[in-house]
Amino acid sequence: MTLIIDTRTEPERALAAACETLAQGLPVAIPTETVYGLAADATNPDAISRIYEMKGRPRFNPLICHVADLDMARHYVDFDPISLKLAQAFWPGPLTLVLPMRPQSDIHPLACAGLDTLGIRIPEGFSRSVIERYGKPLAAPSANTSGKISPTSAEHVAADLGGKLALILDAGPAEIGLESTIIKVDGDEIRLLRPGGLDVADIEKLTGRPVLRPQTAGAAIEAPGMLASHYAPAAAVRLNAADVRPGEVLIRFGGKTLPGEENAAFVLDLSPSSNLREAAANLFAYMKKADAFGAATIAFGPIPNEGLGEAIIDRIERAAAPRDGAEA
Repeated sequence: MTLIIDTRTEPERALAAACETLAQGLPVAIPTETVYGLAADATNPDAISRIYEMKGRPRFNPLICHVADLDMARHYVDFDPISLKLAQAFWPGPLTLVLPMRPQSDIHPLACAGLDTLGIRIPEGFSRSVIERYGKPLAAPSANTSGKISPTSAEHVAADLGGKLALILDAGPAEIGLESTIIKVDGDEIRLLRPGGLDVADIEKLTGRPVLRPQTAGAAIEAPGMLASHYAPAAAVRLNAADVRPGEVLIRFGGKTLPGEENAAFVLDLSPSSNLREAAANLFAYMKKADAFGAATIAFGPIPNEGLGEAIIDRIERAAAPRDGAEA
């Protein structure tokens, strides 16, 4: 039976239970500001294997490791000057940096899928307290079956993985609702591997450099979120819909109605006030609501490709992609 502990009312009990479960080599569902993560000791190969098995995740797909502070990060990876500047500005927060692993790092190769680099970040919220108490980095992909919609609440985790998990920590809805932005610095170039909860414009403003977007499909997997099919509901997904077909669930933005909307099975608006941060926080929860309605197709209205809209569109495009691969 899965134990669920509310971190807001029982923080000490939650910390103790999390550390005890992690020490046994078992994954724990933890709340972060982005989405809920499936966390396990990043130095324990058996624990990491349980993450892959529980999610049904391809083992060539690396995991992000979460640390408590910059000193802990420096024990496992080497920072170039640009990456260090980014870490000092945006950690803790929704930024993952892909960095060279140090030779003495005891993070197990399973966590980085055999690569010589590691995706690493400092999360905000209760998950950081867990890492501080446990004293080791936690590998923590999203707490869902691989390829499915990422969870933004403990209820989402319980509905998907509850029968497999010993412990879920409940801190309420995730504040951001999108996974972290993933950045890799190559020399003087800053490359975006995955758009996410940190606006790329903020990175460009801080560094004074452009952030390069991927130029080709099918690139080598360097970080999570790079497979074409991802974040997929059971229903088919239609993006940039100009109208609504009978029986579809419509997810729109900014209160903008679409022709045929009166024939929709259900209508949701990510943000009636056109607030992209609100839309990002609602995206995965609304996808789950739409999927639960049972319609064959979810139609998404247009979303501005600016700021966090870039990350929202990325998730919708991957949800709509042919489902010949999966990850999360």
